[in-house]
Amino acid sequence: MRIGELARRAGVTTKAVRYYESLGLLAPVRLANGYRDYDEHDVRLTQEIRALGRLGIPVEATRPFLECLTLGHQHADDCPAALAGYRDAIDELTQRIEGLTARRAVLVAHLHEAAHRNSRFSPAEGEEAMTDYTSLPADLPVPEDDGAAAHLRGARMPRLQLHATDGATISLEALGAGRTVLYIYPLTGRPGTDLPEGWDSIPGARGCTAETCGFRDHHQDLLAAGAARVYGLSSQDSDYQREVTERLRLPFQMLSDPARSLARALEVPTFTAGGLTLYKRLTLIIKNDVIEHVFYPVFPPDKHADQVLTWLSDTAERQ
Repeated sequence: MRIGELARRAGVTTKAVRYYESLGLLAPVRLANGYRDYDEHDVRLTQEIRALGRLGIPVEATRPFLECLTLGHQHADDCPAALAGYRDAIDELTQRIEGLTARRAVLVAHLHEAAHRNSRFSPAEGEEAMTDYTSLPADLPVPEDDGAAAHLRGARMPRLQLHATDGATISLEALGAGRTVLYIYPLTGRPGTDLPEGWDSIPGARGCTAETCGFRDHHQDLLAAGAARVYGLSSQDSDYQREVTERLRLPFQMLSDPARSLARALEVPTFTAGGLTLYKRLTLIIKNDVIEHVFYPVFPPDKHADQVLTWLSDTAERQ
């Protein structure tokens, strides 16, 4: 058979076949016209090289396995030399894992040090490395739209005054001209402080720090896209929020609502975890003291600032 057919049947490229030949792993017959002629054994060898590659065994290390097949064995790993090839691959992988583990430990230590450097709360002696609240597990449960925020669009902001992290008092019914982005979140984690039990399994709970970092990183973009101001809001007290503001170097203020006054005034959705009643994650776009748009549910939280930025940009283009 020709090289194209061999490559197709083995699931590789013709370039790969030529490379295998250059290493002496394939030795096709040469016809009188100079063309290579491959047989079923060549197909089997090429398939074996591809299968071993998926296991992480480099092409150059497949020779013992191919020689085992050439000797007539049913399986490429029926020979002692092939078993040794497995051991060599395992040893190499073990070394790589140990190296990566060591690098990870160094990175975690740097993360731990950097996070506490900007925090007023020093790590306790012997405290284990902090949880990285800025990254999210891949298997976080996705919150469903339960309709709990459907009534908010078009509602007028209530007459409420909340304390900001800079010491000012913010009147929600008089936020000022232009659009205000008010993202509401359950709670932010603090280095060395445990989150409520089962936090990661609650849809929409995990990700407050990651979300806040997103609004921090896109703050200037949001202002350029039409937002006059950005606030974060939670039921945590101002002192707790100030630590977050300092540690994460936030360019905007957090609003504290420990009595959950906004929830009572507008029926903003909440949930309970660890004995605490917390706000569900949602974002309000407020214009002329009226809620113009609502993001609910919010997911994934680390990409939410991008979602708000896109909405602002699209809205500006339509106006």
